[in-house]
Amino acid sequence: MSAHVPAETIFALSSGRLPSGVAVVRLSGPASTVALEALSGIIPAQRHAAFRALRDPENDEILDRALVLFFPGPRSVTGEDLAEFHLHGGRAVVAAVLGALSRLPGLRPAEAGEFTRRAHANGKMDLSEVEGLADLIAAETQAQRRQALAQASGALSRRVEGWREKLLSALALVEASIDFSDEGDVPEDLTRQANGYITPLLHEVKAALADADRGERVRDGLVVAIAGRPNAGKSTLLNCLAGRDAAIVSDLPGTTRDVLEVHLELAGQAVTLLDTAGLRETADVVEAEGVRRALARAEAADLVLWLSPEGEEPPSTLEHALKVRSKCDDGENVPAEWLALSARTGAGLELLLEQIEQRASSLAGGEPALITRERQRLALDMAARHLALASREFAGLEELRAEELRLAARALDRTIGRVDVEDVLDTLFSTFCIGK
Repeated sequence: MSAHVPAETIFALSSGRLPSGVAVVRLSGPASTVALEALSGIIPAQRHAAFRALRDPENDEILDRALVLFFPGPRSVTGEDLAEFHLHGGRAVVAAVLGALSRLPGLRPAEAGEFTRRAHANGKMDLSEVEGLADLIAAETQAQRRQALAQASGALSRRVEGWREKLLSALALVEASIDFSDEGDVPEDLTRQANGYITPLLHEVKAALADADRGERVRDGLVVAIAGRPNAGKSTLLNCLAGRDAAIVSDLPGTTRDVLEVHLELAGQAVTLLDTAGLRETADVVEAEGVRRALARAEAADLVLWLSPEGEEPPSTLEHALKVRSKCDDGENVPAEWLALSARTGAGLELLLEQIEQRASSLAGGEPALITRERQRLALDMAARHLALASREFAGLEELRAEELRLAARALDRTIGRVDVEDVLDTLFSTFCIGK
């Protein structure tokens, strides 16, 4: 990807919410050195911090005493000249420095994600690494942090690059077999060598795709639905797990009419708990719609907690649900396939949490997955389809095999953002915060 240096220099507060102990104001672009000299009077040695008084260029007023740093392009995170002011983190201090910068010619405030977009445009980050950075900023659990960090550090990029090299080696052999088609057994030997690349590569891509659901679960969080008949104790259990009164609890059947969501962390995984309407036949149009939605959400959930005080079996569409005998306040015995629970006394709650955590770990635990987004999965799935076609017998029409390999290479390029990414970038960077 060719480097592109915008005419404007951007600046923004790139650290956290104010007030804070230290605030970092970052600049990127050709006027970064101008800004450094205008406010601090020097351009510090490359990648070395200098302690300076920052002055307003208009009236020479001291704004703060701060550390200033300079990172020359292209060896900077954005690929451009980049400067940083490490200030005291008071709102007035930061506002004064940002105000002084805004009055300098050629400088403007950065838009959301613009520093990272310039890094991508200058070849410092590919699309999957940018997506990993976005996920790292948004990570709320340890599993999400580990997975996003692997993605931002290039885990998928390195694997795709390795696949691409093998694919291009296969393509070179196939094209050579076309060029030497009149020389006896040479083409057959070259085709056999090409298949030695294509078949293992197809297996590797399919293995990564088989793990894609786990990566998307970690990123988006697992969905655990609490289902059962009216007054089975669903809302009470939701409140116990959430540690607060998130749902209205009443003895009146049909109190919960829509799906209530609560987000929490279990076993290091992000979990969305769903409190659903009681499943029953009803003439009430509003409640009937709530029942329909409840069943649909439960069927689509990663895990269902089926609550029943009487031990009623769950519907056939929820046959893999974790069966919970709720309201077991007297500690009565229940069948082995059921878990006894008293939300009132807390008996059985710890065991239930262990069961949920085990399911969460089995669905989303382990090493960080390579594929974490639907876009990546679709691109790799397309690559696998073309590789599968390229592995077939073409009866001498090796031009068709070569075309399938080219299409597979293009799909791999799309995975890491070499082609067809502008619409993706526009959507992705709108989720970034200012200063990133």
